[in-house]
Amino acid sequence: MSAHCQLTGRKPGFGKSVSHSHRRTSRRFDPNIQRKRYWLESEGRHIRLTLSAKGIKTVDTIGIEAAVARIRARGEKV
Repeated sequence: MSAHCQLTGRKPGFGKSVSHSHRRTSRRFDPNIQRKRYWLESEGRHIRLTLSAKGIKTVDTIGIEAAVARIRARGEKV
């Protein structure tokens, strides 16, 4: 599963881990990605979305129909 949100587009960030001796090594900051299943009333079926924690909160606020419309507007298949 790739670490990106279908709704918000959040992807991993990259940076450095810095040790006590100040040596730097590469690291990756992954977003909090969850797979969530929603009932899509207009199509009469369930859909499974890969969302970040903020994406889940956005769906709770705007509703699943509007969220799916945003995802499709970005050109992603649902």
